[in-house]
Amino acid sequence: MTESLYDFEVEKIDGNKQSMADFSNKVLLIVNTASKCGFTPQYEGLEQLYRDYRDKGLEILAFPCNQFGGQEPGSEEQIQQFCDLNYQTSFPLFKKVDVNGDQAEPLYNYLKDKARGVLGSKSIKWNFTKFLVDKQGNVVRRYGSTTKPDEIRQDIEALIAGESI
Repeated sequence: MTESLYDFEVEKIDGNKQSMADFSNKVLLIVNTASKCGFTPQYEGLEQLYRDYRDKGLEILAFPCNQFGGQEPGSEEQIQQFCDLNYQTSFPLFKKVDVNGDQAEPLYNYLKDKARGVLGSKSIKWNFTKFLVDKQGNVVRRYGSTTKPDEIRQDIEALIAGESI
């Protein structure tokens, strides 16, 4: 049984493995993304947050997902190119995953267990659902798709400063 967020290993978009333990002592914003969604412009806000706070201890981890309206149909290479060309993303992109159902990425099952959605729901409702994790690996908050990245700025600043939210 997984005890901690840092026990997970995920696959980067280039196929290499990444231990979540590599992100210990960092504030994490973990997002399921899609290239053809009405919320796709949030990539811009995510990149701005990353540029503003990466040197202070923020990591943004993007997990492309095609489970919502088929809005991430491309290959990993196409997804990477889309993000590079349209949003000049510099935060880590990971392999396309499922976030709900029997084939869900185990990390996402963990996140959903730790931070439930509306009315205690575990399932993720749409693209660009965000999970905020403190420096100790505790999942502290879940934000829905409509929450713009800039609206999370104060919470990120508090966690970077070692405060609770």
